[in-house]
This record gives sequence, C-alpha cells and structure tokens, in this order.
Amino acid sequence: MGFGLVVRFIAHDATAARAFDQLAAAALEEIRAKEPGTLLYVIHTVPGEPHVRVFYELYADRTAFEEHERQPHVRRFLAERAQHLESFEVTFLDETSGKGTTP
Repeated sequence: MGFGLVVRFIAHDATAARAFDQLAAAALEEIRAKEPGTLLYVIHTVPGEPHVRVFYELYADRTAFEEHERQPHVRRFLAERAQHLESFEVTFLDETSGKGTTP
C-alpha cells in the first residue's frame, strides 16, 4: 500500500512565497527525473490564500519515502525552505483504499 503525506506551508509574504516556489520547482524537477518510487508529488496553491502552498505526496511505500528524503535535491529543499516560511504542518497518511497509481 502507498505511503503519503500532505504538507501545508505558509510563506512570510508574497516575496517569500515566490522564492519558496522557485525552491520547490527546482526540487520537483529532480524528483520527476530521479525518483521512480515517488508516485505523486503535487504542489497546490490555495484560492484566497496567496501565501499558502499545499503539497500532496504519494510514495510506493515508506521505503520509497525514506529514499526520497535522502536525495540531495530534497536535502537542499529541506535546508533552505525555513527562511521563506512562517510555518508548516505535516500530516502523514497510510493508504487504506481508493483508486489511483499505487501498485
């Protein structure tokens, strides 16, 4: 079964949100190219909340998530994101049922 998470990020202001978006885009490019165990990695904006970003991430399993966390592009993202953020909240998810890309 898949292993997922939802992360809600709140940037300090519009400038910080733009910088955060650039940092996230750089990481996403590498995730697409180098992480077959990352099934979904989707970055959302929130209508009416211009400084908020919500990430939805789905991995083949917890091992794939742990491999994702070890990647240099993810380590860079994790190290540099704080300067742009007021706060963030992570919710981990264990798949029980559904329709999607999980094998």
